[in-house]
This record gives sequence, C-alpha cells and structure tokens, in this order.
Amino acid sequence: MNKILLLFLLLFAKVVFLPANPDHDGLGQFYTGAFARINLSTPSSLLLPYTSNAPQIISRAAVLIDAETGTVLFAQNPHEEIPPASLTKLMTMHLVKREALAGNLSLDELVPIGIESWAQSQPPRSSLMFLAPGQIVTLRELLLGLAVPSGNDAAVAVALRLAPTVQDFAGMMTLEAQRMGLYRTRFVEPSGISEHNMTTAAEFAAFSREYIRLHPGSLAEFHSVQVFAYPTAANVPEAQRNNPRTIVQHNRNTLLRLLPGVDGLKTGFINQSGFNIALTAERDNTRFIAVLLGAPAGPGGALIREQDGNRLLSWAFDNFKTVRPNPNTLRIEPARLWKGRFNTAQLKIADSKTFTSPISRSQSLWYSVELNGPLVAPLSAGQKVGHLVILDEFGEVNRVPVLTAQAYEQGSIFRRIWHSIRLFFRR
Repeated sequence: MNKILLLFLLLFAKVVFLPANPDHDGLGQFYTGAFARINLSTPSSLLLPYTSNAPQIISRAAVLIDAETGTVLFAQNPHEEIPPASLTKLMTMHLVKREALAGNLSLDELVPIGIESWAQSQPPRSSLMFLAPGQIVTLRELLLGLAVPSGNDAAVAVALRLAPTVQDFAGMMTLEAQRMGLYRTRFVEPSGISEHNMTTAAEFAAFSREYIRLHPGSLAEFHSVQVFAYPTAANVPEAQRNNPRTIVQHNRNTLLRLLPGVDGLKTGFINQSGFNIALTAERDNTRFIAVLLGAPAGPGGALIREQDGNRLLSWAFDNFKTVRPNPNTLRIEPARLWKGRFNTAQLKIADSKTFTSPISRSQSLWYSVELNGPLVAPLSAGQKVGHLVILDEFGEVNRVPVLTAQAYEQGSIFRRIWHSIRLFFRR
C-alpha cells in the first residue's frame, strides 16, 4: 500500500511541477535573409559520396547550389572576401526591380541622362552602354545595358534615378545586402569598378538564388540576351536618327552559347578580383547556381572562368537532380495525445519537402512517420515533434520535420494523473 501511495505522489509531482516536453525546441525560427536560405553544412550522407568526386577548378573561390533547395554541392574558399566586379550590377538591378514591384517606378519610364551618366564621364577601361547627351532611354533599356554589355554608365544612370547621389545609392545597396543577411557583402558604387566593393562566393550564391526567386522573368528578359545594339534611332535626337551610330555588343557570358540550359546571370572583371561569374542553368526541372570568383586576372583568365563554370555545372547535372514529392501523397494521420484536453493531435509537414538527390536515386518514393516520443500536452502550434522520412528502394533519401498543426493545452489534473500512470506502465 505504501508503494502504491509513493508511486501516486511521484506521478502527481511530475504532472503538476515538471514540464511536459523538456526537449521542446519549438517551430524553427522564421528567417528572411537570403544567406539563411542555403545550407553550408557538410552534405548529407546521401550526397557525400557524389560530392567527394567534384571537379578541380582554378578559380580562387566557388559555391554551387541547387537553386530550389539551397543545398550546397560544391564549396571552395566560400567565405573568402573578393571584389565582385560587375557582379555588383545584379544588386543594382535588384533594387530597380524591387522598386518596380512595389509600384514606385515603371521600367518603361524615360530616365534623364545627366553628365555623370555619360559614357565619356566613366573611369578609364570601363565597360559601357555608350550613353551620351540628349539620348532618350527607358529604365528597361538601362537594365539591358547593365545585363548585356555591363555598362558602367548605365549603372550611374540607374543609381541617380533611385537616389540623390551615387554614394547614397551605394548605401542602399549595402543596406539591402545586410537586410538579406549578407554581412560580408558591401558596396561603395553601383557598377563594380571599385575594388572596395566586396562579397564572398557563399553570400553571392545566396543572393543570386534570392534574385532569381524574386525576379524569375529577368533571366529571359535580361540575362540570357546575347546581343545588345545601342543607340537605335529611337534613342537619339531627331537630327541624328538617320545615323544613330549604333554599337553592337555581345554578352560576355560565353556559356550562354556553349552550355545547354545556361540562361544567366552575369560576368565581371577587375584586376583586383580577376574574372568572376554568377552562373545559372536549368535542365529537366532542375536549376543550379554557381558563383566563381577570382579566376586569374592575366591572359587566359576569361577562358579559365568559362572552363570552371562548365566543369561545375556539367558535373552537377551529371550527378544531381531536384526531387519534388507529390504533396497529395504525404499525409500524416493524427497522433495520440497524452495529458491534453483531446485524445489526438493534428500534425502537419514543414513547408520544405523538395530535396536534392543523386540522379540515380529517388525513382520511386514512399514515406514513414517517426515521432520523437509520446506527444504530451502542452504543445505549442508548429512545435517539432518528429520527422517524415522519405525513402526509395535503397533507403532514406530525405527527412522533413513534422509539426503540430495547432496548440494543445493540458487537460484537467485528473486526466493528467491518469495519463501519467498509463505512460509509466507503457515503458
């Protein structure tokens, strides 16, 4: 009798005084930063045998990711700070597109071309759109001038459309990088000609992913355009329209022509960084992003950049794919709830079910649910309580957190005591 009384008192103390879920880690914290959207940890055991066979490259730093999942498949000196050169113009374009999406400007509006924006006002050896006095140019044309010939003059014109001075616009660029969680990325001007602009391969890969997510139409409209002719008759004063002196320039991203699926993004070069590229390609519903910084600045550096990008993307498509399980087949039955007001708890899957897989895996999929243990109230909404494990014929390929669909309060003290006794004898 004394033993039964002691057991009752112990269970009562547990019910009243001890937390029901000491291992509760809650719902994963919501993040908005682009950098938080890629996973730089060691690849999973599923991917590791394949990532260990990555190609050798010459560029100083590089990161290759699955654009949809953010999974990092290749990293070489990912955190080394290197000037982005004209990759800077992607942030310049992003700010324009952001303001257009917000309704603060139109891409078809005319932009004044002041003396600071003229081609003749740019530093020596600048890449140019060839803006000149009296020209009539839209914001959309300026974005093409940034994307294809990489015009430093276009960068100045855009900056002065959005800010009082070029320096003010550079401050907006750095502030936006910080908002995205890119704390090693900073800008002092919008074209990339300064060696004091700075980024890393990891951060710029994260930014490129966010850029594509926010502005998916930009790849076709701007970054995959291979030829840019400017000025046309429509861009010059009437007296010059019979002979606008059009200059034809080609996109410096040679892989647009050489590697199937490539549709962006941007190249860059200054002596202090060497040859850089932010590169993306899509095949068979899988998109990869590769950022390479610091191919040698001397003769042959542009070819090395091209070869490194080709090697990384070709290797990625030969070995990996993006897998999107059918959400209609991933259903979780309600689970038994202890010490709560209800007998069952409704569960849901975390948002991210898509994953990166070796190309030889995940032909047919099924799943099982693994809970961390008995579900004991109280439970908060969105609390992680286990995993949905996705498998193929060879074993596990991915696991997705399972969360509570709503909050669950504790039941009455008598219910909690009774459930504590039942749980005690289930062990």
